[in-house]
Amino acid sequence: MAVTGDETETGSTGDMTSYQLGNPTSSIPQKTSGPHHSQTSLEEALKKRELRLMKNREAARECRRKKKEYVNCLEKRMEILENQNKTLIAEIKALKDIYHHKE
Repeated sequence: MAVTGDETETGSTGDMTSYQLGNPTSSIPQKTSGPHHSQTSLEEALKKRELRLMKNREAARECRRKKKEYVNCLEKRMEILENQNKTLIAEIKALKDIYHHKE
């Protein structure tokens, strides 16, 4: 280990373990990035959130559209089946009338 001018002697024994760096490490965490980094990450987070909300709105809109289309198809099918049912009921009645007239 080479001794540089940044080190100071802390012990009087003069051995290598008694040397300490002139700038001791602090227990206080230091920012490795400036305020620009936190601002950028905040902006990115807001953009991601806005994008996610926009996608969610679009997905909800599409879901509502599909549900409306499905309900419309069911209503049309119901109308067709009701008409078939009326026709069949009328046919049954006509057949019963024919059967009763033969007796």
